Amino acid sequence: MNDITIDQFLTMDKAIPIDVRSPEEFKESTIPNAVNIALFNDDERKEVGTIYKQVGQEEAKWRAMEIVAPKLPVLLAHIKDLADAGRQPVLFCWRGGMRSQSLATFLDFAGFPVHRITGGYRAYREYILEQIPRMIPNQTVVLHGMTGVGKTDILKKLTDKGYPVLDLEGAAAHKGSIFGAMGPETDGNNQKTFDALLFTRLMQLQDAPYVIVEAESKRIGKVTQPEELLVTKKGGIHFIIEASLEIRVKRIYDEYVEPFYTQEWFYPQVKEKFERIQKRIKDDTIKMAVNEALLQRDYHEFIRLLLLYYYDPRYEHKQLEYEGEFLHINSDDEDDAVNQIAAKLEAVFKLQNQ
Repeated sequence: MNDITIDQFLTMDKAIPIDVRSPEEFKESTIPNAVNIALFNDDERKEVGTIYKQVGQEEAKWRAMEIVAPKLPVLLAHIKDLADAGRQPVLFCWRGGMRSQSLATFLDFAGFPVHRITGGYRAYREYILEQIPRMIPNQTVVLHGMTGVGKTDILKKLTDKGYPVLDLEGAAAHKGSIFGAMGPETDGNNQKTFDALLFTRLMQLQDAPYVIVEAESKRIGKVTQPEELLVTKKGGIHFIIEASLEIRVKRIYDEYVEPFYTQEWFYPQVKEKFERIQKRIKDDTIKMAVNEALLQRDYHEFIRLLLLYYYDPRYEHKQLEYEGEFLHINSDDEDDAVNQIAAKLEAVFKLQNQ
């Protein structure tokens, strides 16, 4: 067994993190790209924990051994398969304690030593929370624009071209609005998962002189952005992305409605989400019109009215939070918008480097 620090783990080229905690713990938060090879299922973990609290440590250890022993051949074989595929298994549990140590010991006895993270997942989380503020570049490029102008697609295309994009919505698994997490089981990532994904991406971009982000609010779904990122965004290089209302409605329909509107969960979820925001539409006539469009499943009209009387007025207020010049880009043709942004970025940063 070879215990390693978080710094050492992050420098390994072929590391595959192996989370030996229960499926419930793994689902709640883990190291990005980790594989869950759990010693206990959720019920077994609760059972051992109850014995530990009510009876004692020795009895809990004995029960844990009874549970794990029959599973060992499968657990060890799974880890060996990963190593045989050219990966370096790195075990961790919550605090680098009994679970990861026990499995690492069995692997040692089998003549198959592995690495283990000192301090476990808790040490990883403490580490990334300390590092993230230091990793945010001093300069940001911020894409502004009303809902439906195509900011997310533009960011993806800039990423494909090799530009240093920090996809905050992607890390949050949320589109940043009341309709930002649609689906039968979609609720967006929690803060721990968001922080881990943000750290991983910042590691990939650590040599970039700037990052490109969307002008999100501090809160995206269930997560909040680091204060340091909000500060640097405020004084960044700003692009306002613009598109016609017709194009915006079509884009939103194609993304949010077309793939899902025939599924059972779709209409009730849209109705429930609209009920949560309709009080913010002060004009009763408009509110009735939006409700009627939804009742008739006229989603094009529903989207159009929400843009005009809910989203657009709120956006105009948010823009006042930023400082400096705003460069306007029309995105009716997304590829053309991407090329315009790329050209302006090349010119700006070439000038700064002279």
